[in-house]
Parts: sequence; structure tokens; C-alpha cells
Amino acid sequence: MNNKQHIFLVEDDLSFGAVLKSYLELNDYEVSWVDDGKFAFEKFRNGIFQICILDVMLPNVDGFTIASDIRKIDKEIPLVFLTAKTLKEDILKGYNVGADDYITKPFDTEVLLCKIQAIIKRQATQPDNEEVIFTIGTYVFDSKLRHITREGVKQKLSPKESDLLKLLCQNKNELLARETALRKIWGEDGYFTARSMDVFITKLRKFLADDTNIEIKNIHGSGFLLEVNEST
Repeated sequence: MNNKQHIFLVEDDLSFGAVLKSYLELNDYEVSWVDDGKFAFEKFRNGIFQICILDVMLPNVDGFTIASDIRKIDKEIPLVFLTAKTLKEDILKGYNVGADDYITKPFDTEVLLCKIQAIIKRQATQPDNEEVIFTIGTYVFDSKLRHITREGVKQKLSPKESDLLKLLCQNKNELLARETALRKIWGEDGYFTARSMDVFITKLRKFLADDTNIEIKNIHGSGFLLEVNEST
């Protein structure tokens, strides 16, 4: 099994991109490199990555736009911008779209490597303080023990059922993008995994069917919405 961290690199300078890709691979990373902004988002959607390194000035689609599109389907993946610009407005724009770091060219590749290692290590060692108990209408969902309870009746969930319900609860009354769920739970967002997720959504609806204030809506072409009417 390939356990290398996978870097998504978008850089239009062919010489620099090739050198940077080789350098990162020599340091035991897997690198997918795109040299034109218009191909970047689709490439990202079809892969699983641990960090994105995005040049800002790109042909057709700039790095800020690519980052904004990525954030729509993955709110957590680290983003590092590369740029020759040093204007404060551009640096602030990078951070406003969710950048973890911003490196101006020219730069020392060892410095970039240290930043990548620090960001990935920080992601891996974040304390596990996520909420594990969720109240969904008249149900109580324990995502750690993988069961939901209503009026003393307990139902056990499979690992994927539990993972999917947890994502829905974390985004309660908000859109959960289809791509986000597929990438986080199944590791890919292909046709067959999408169909598999639809089956699990149907199962979750059955688990929650006894409370009419709960509905898992299918938002066509976008994803799912766990709607809980808490006004009653």
C-alpha cells in the first residue's frame, strides 16, 4: 500500500514545476502536478490529497479561484499559495480564501518543505475534541459507539452509516456537498461510490423516520441537507 502523503501542485512554469515536483518526490511525497488553471479543479476532484500548493498567477483560472472552488467541497485541506506578488491586498486575499501559508518567489525549497511538513504534522496531531454526541430532534446519536437512541430504543449503525450521519450532523440545516462526503468516507467520488452513498442515505432516513421534524433532503446536483425543525 502507498502511504505517501499526496500533494496537489498547480504551477504553470514548466521548468520550476518539474524541479519542484522532483524535489518533493525525492523527499518521499507523491505529487500530482497541473500546469494550467483550467484543468486544476477537475484534477483535484478526481484525486485524494493531503495538501494543495497553488501558484497564484496561472493561465485561464487563477490560484485564488481554484482555492475557492476547492473550499466548496473540502473545507479542511491545507492550502499553500506561491506567488511573485508581495502586495498586501493579494496576501490578504489568499488568507481570506482559506490559505494556511503564503510563500513569495523566489524561495528556498527547503523552507517550503519544512512548511509542508509542519502543516501536515499539525493536521495529524490536532487534539480529537470533536463532538461525538448529537441531538437530532427526539434522537440522540452517539457517533463514537455508533448508535442512535429514541425513547429508550437503541439502533446500531454500521461504520459508514455512522460516519455519514456524523457529517450530516456537523452540517445540520446546512448543505453537505456530495463530493465532501464521498471523499471523506469513501476516499473517492466516482459513480459507483455515489450510488453506494445514496443507499446509505436511504437507510438513515429509515432510522430517523419516527420523528416527522427530521428530513434528509436531496439537493439535486449538490448534496444533502439534514433539516431539523427545532421550533416545535
